[in-house]
Formats: sequence, structure tokens, C-alpha cells
Amino acid sequence: MKAYLVTIGDEILIGQIVDTNAAWMAQQLNLQGIRIVGKMSLPDTNDGIQEGIKYALKNADLVLTTGGLGATKDDITKKAIAEMLGASMVFSQHTFNRMEYFFQKVNRTVSEMNKNSCFMPSNAQILDNERGLAPAMWFELPDDKIIVSMPGVPFEMQHLMSDKVLPKLLSLGKFSPIVHRTILTAGEGETMIAEKLNDFENRLPENIGLAYLPSLGTVRLRLTARGENAKKIEQQVETLKTELISIIPNIVAGFDDDSMPIVIGKLLKEKNLTVACAESCTGGLLSHLITAVPGSSAYFLGSVISYNNSVKTKTLKVKKSTIDSFGAVSEETVKEMVAGVLKMTGADVAIAVSGVAGPSGGTKQKPVGTVWLAVGDAQNTITAKLGIDRGRAKNIEYAAHSALNLLRKFLLHQILS
Repeated sequence: MKAYLVTIGDEILIGQIVDTNAAWMAQQLNLQGIRIVGKMSLPDTNDGIQEGIKYALKNADLVLTTGGLGATKDDITKKAIAEMLGASMVFSQHTFNRMEYFFQKVNRTVSEMNKNSCFMPSNAQILDNERGLAPAMWFELPDDKIIVSMPGVPFEMQHLMSDKVLPKLLSLGKFSPIVHRTILTAGEGETMIAEKLNDFENRLPENIGLAYLPSLGTVRLRLTARGENAKKIEQQVETLKTELISIIPNIVAGFDDDSMPIVIGKLLKEKNLTVACAESCTGGLLSHLITAVPGSSAYFLGSVISYNNSVKTKTLKVKKSTIDSFGAVSEETVKEMVAGVLKMTGADVAIAVSGVAGPSGGTKQKPVGTVWLAVGDAQNTITAKLGIDRGRAKNIEYAAHSALNLLRKFLLHQILS
């Protein structure tokens, strides 16, 4: 089965909101072996909606739309689809009863506008929405074509997709098994990794593909296998995953849904270690990434945001002479920041970051993008220098993710030694 994703709304076209719905739907459909052949965004106009859906139907068996199902005048998706399919609009007493029950619970009465939103295309199968007022609609067309129209509110759409639409689609039995295996790598860019995997990639069977999914500081490698025998392709992709790891063992950080903060948490728990941070240019982002992981209180003790040099000297006890001689952005300073936050917090391991985020503040010797990192414990400290300017926001983000990878390397050395 081939699918086309259609998001409806002027707010998407003008960039007022970001279309996250299509990305989420694509992920869910792909996991079920449904091939995505296209995506489009449409305006809140009758002609625009009809022309877009007609185009999608020419290219796919399944068209999934989101948006335009509310009670306001710009919510015209239902009427546009009904007109396109030659259906009339009929009042859904079932939908009205559900709406009335909801309003009664909050001591409100159903307005005329809300009541009017209960008119549905006569040929629609209604899929109840337990997260909101607007239900989804399922249309079965000639030639086994299907249109599913859902609300644009992300959490409502996700509920309907997960609990109603996907089970109904899977019951049709038209899908071939698909298997994914994802490997998280850190420390090398996409091109460098691709060069190392060139021979491996050229030898892949026709039913298996390798995708590169780069982000700041990491690259995800996703093996995707398709076939008729689920057990066979599971074994096939596992064998290839093992072979791939053997080619780049030093940069493999995690698997499947692992992120670098999750990997760090696992390593700290494995060794029963605690960590603290001393941040300058990252301004707390590093600590935020670590504490975004549930249960991080088991290993994260705290952080010092030493953005001003006075905090480095007074709180972290970095020597003033060190900053005067080498600068706040230096290997010597981040080493002393590590020592200071270790002493303050009693953590087993600490990370320090200091850099020139930009857009100003750089010098010929230390241009914008220069960042020094340090990770250490009571016995040993390792450092690394970054030197790529990607703009202030990306410089900060890249520094934080690179610091996590340096911590990963430090912890692995401890575990292996």
C-alpha cells in the first residue's frame, strides 16, 4: 500500500506553525510497512483541498489528511471532501450526543456553531475522538482507495492514528513485513562514516537499505529490511547490523531510540557514578540535556553556570592568574572548572565547557566557534577543542552534544579499564 500525507491549513503554508503531523504519521506508517510516496500542505480553500486530494489519490492507495475539521468558518475540509465525492452532508446524532456529554461535564451548553460541526459527509465512517470534539472520517472509494480525514491538533491526531486508523488499516492485511534497526554513532560526520561503509553498502541485498540521519554531534544509521517472511528478514537485518558495527566499533554509541543523554545515563548507572557540570557558553543546555532523561536524579547532582569570569573564580575557584594568562576559553581554565565543580558537588565525574558562541567576541587566536571541553574525576582529566562556527545557537548546541560524547568516551575508558 502506498500513502500520501496531506496537511490542511493556511497557518502551515505561511509558516505560522510547523507541520509536525506529517512527520509523525510518516514514522508510524513506515513502521507498518506502508510506503510514503508524497506529502503536501494545502490552503483552507475548497478548490485547493479538492485538487490536492485528487492529485494524492492518483498517486497513492491511501490518503491521510489532517486539519480543517473544527467548528469555525475556515474549517471546510468535510464539505470539500463531500462535494468531491458527490456526497451530501447529514447530521450525525452520534457525534452530537458525544459533544453534548462533553459540554455537560464542564457545565456548558452546545453552541449553534458546535452543533453545525456535527454535519458529516453521508458516505463517511465516523471514528470517535476520545481526545477532542472532532471525530475522524474514513472514506472507502472505488479501486480500493481510502481517504482518512483527521483533526489537525497533534495529540488528537496521534490518538486517532494509534487507536483507530492504524488498527483498521492493518485489518485489511495488505502490508508486507518491515524491520528497522537503528545505530547511534557519535564523533564522526556523515561523509566520513559513509566512506567507511561504502563496501558494506554496495553489498546490501536489494530488500535492505541503509539511511544516514545526521544531527549535531551524532549520526543515526538505519537499516531497513522488507520482505514476505518476517522471521527471515529479522535474522537478515540482525546479521548485517552486527557486520556494520564491526566496521565502525569506536563510534557506535547506542541503538534504536537511544539519544546521547540516554546513553550517558545508562553508562553512569552501570558504573554507579554521579556527574556534575560547570558550564559557561552553553548556559545550562548541557545540564538540561542530561536532566531531560527520566530518572536522571539518580546520577546528576547539579550544575554551576559560570557565565561570568567572576563566577569561575569565586564559585569554581578557577585561578585568576589562569584566566589572565590563558583566557576563559582555554584548556587550562576548563580543567580548573572540572576540579572546582567536583569539589563543590562531590560528584564522581564532571564536565566543563567554555567557548566563544558568537556572533561577536572572537579574536584571531580564538575565533567564534572556539570551544574547550573537559571531563574528569579525581585522578584524570581529558580535554577536547572545537573550532567550527555554525552560528550562535548551533555553536552552543554543538558544544553541549560534543561534551556529552567526550563524557561517553571517558566513562567507557573507566568501564573497560
